Amino acid sequence: MSRSLRRGALAATAIVFSVAALSACGAGNDAQTLGVRPDNAAVTVDDVKIQNALVITQPEPGVKGPAVVSATVFNNGDLPQTLDSISLPGSSASVTLKAAEGTGPITVPAGGSVILGGAGNASAVIENGSEAARNGDAQRVVFKLSKTGDVSLSAFVVPATTYFKDFGPTVVPAPPGTKPTATASPSGEAEGEHGGEHGGEATGEPSGEASHTAGH
Repeated sequence: MSRSLRRGALAATAIVFSVAALSACGAGNDAQTLGVRPDNAAVTVDDVKIQNALVITQPEPGVKGPAVVSATVFNNGDLPQTLDSISLPGSSASVTLKAAEGTGPITVPAGGSVILGGAGNASAVIENGSEAARNGDAQRVVFKLSKTGDVSLSAFVVPATTYFKDFGPTVVPAPPGTKPTATASPSGEAEGEHGGEHGGEATGEPSGEASHTAGH
């Protein structure tokens, strides 16, 4: 075989291995999340795995308002667990949890998962988010589950833009002199900055990592 043919064969083999590696990355219980947003902080304790954990702040700098914790919580055990609380050690922030439906606790089913953040999902809202976390930091987050107990990790703090805009908090109007979050449409109706199909989505998660989806 000539040298040029050998080089071509090697290149083709490399492409095949690359495609196989990417396919493998999409397999497993986190495949849906990977399709939604980039992989982020993850940890496994006993039967619980938390993946794609993030603290997502207001999209505009300098705006005070709520932030959210976004993540996907997997339960690989035989019994359901409830997510009893989320805390941010080192801060005075309080996190309010809300199930996707109803008024009960957030339940992670046996062999299933729950997404925090995003329209239609459960939510974990940090009311004083601007005081609790700064963009670019790594914030310690502790998830307390009914059977496993405390599961902690360091989550990146990011603004609700690009990949994270649909998982972020309710947007607070920007202060004077900054970019507005809404503009008037020709009909006189207020239209969101992202407009159209995303304008009516709930972003205050809820819900998720997300997609990591988070099921992320």
